[in-house]
Amino acid sequence: MLQLRPNCECCDKDLPPDAAAFICTFECTFCPDCVKGVLAGVCPNCGGNFSPRPIRPAHLLAKFPASKERVRKAGGCAAA
Repeated sequence: MLQLRPNCECCDKDLPPDAAAFICTFECTFCPDCVKGVLAGVCPNCGGNFSPRPIRPAHLLAKFPASKERVRKAGGCAAA
């Protein structure tokens, strides 16, 4: 099941479950600004592309909550 990570791995911006976000095939999670800006549509971790992160319906968040674990790329976007 998709983790729904709570933050952008580059800039550490909060990404609540209903926020616009992008993921790669390994569920690396980034905000739209980082994906379209410094990352230029390429995941800095795997080199793959991004897809919009799906929105988990609110009625399922209680049973399947979003992750609370924040993941951050060492050095942020500058290291990309």
